Amino acid sequence: MSPTPPDALLFITPVCTHCPSVLQALSELVKQAQVGKLTVVNIAAHPEQAAEYDVRGAPWLRLGFFTLTGAQSIAELRQWAEWASGEEGTAHYVEHLLKEGSYQHAVAFIAGDTYRLKPLLAIVANPDADISVRLGVSALLEAYANTPELQILLPQLAELTRHADHRVRADACHLLGLTGSTAARTCVEICRKDVHEEVREIAEEAMEKLAGKNAKT
Repeated sequence: MSPTPPDALLFITPVCTHCPSVLQALSELVKQAQVGKLTVVNIAAHPEQAAEYDVRGAPWLRLGFFTLTGAQSIAELRQWAEWASGEEGTAHYVEHLLKEGSYQHAVAFIAGDTYRLKPLLAIVANPDADISVRLGVSALLEAYANTPELQILLPQLAELTRHADHRVRADACHLLGLTGSTAARTCVEICRKDVHEEVREIAEEAMEKLAGKNAKT
């Protein structure tokens, strides 16, 4: 069964340059059943609704759980609509926010549903991802150190310690050290014997964190 298409909420202004094209594109996606429902709000007529959503400019679009601003082509909007359901879209959206320099928006997005942490591991697993994105994702995950939200990712992090690229193994080992779980020690111990020096060093640091935290299961 096909996933339910996302609904769209679009804020526009009478003088907005890109609003007409975004509105037209979304209307077309509604006709194609790729967007379920389109609600359009004129900020000039309803500033209170814009304030409710903290809209700072137009066009401003809420598509499913995603918030997008500025010009968007129909191809881009179609892609975001497809990504609105499923874990892949979460990773793409966080990557988009980090590239835009919107780290705090990424923090709020994750806080809205901490199950969104899991898709971020796809970025951790990609050594060729933009360095600013990798650092941002690392910070997002580190914010949940010693919490059940990070501990639930132990199986996936353990798998990443066997990745072919040493950078991924090192990052996974670092995050394992932040889980505060005794279950992480076995994987970290294996990393202490890794062929790459960087991984071994991070494994030592991770083991110290786990030991110092009086790690819990």
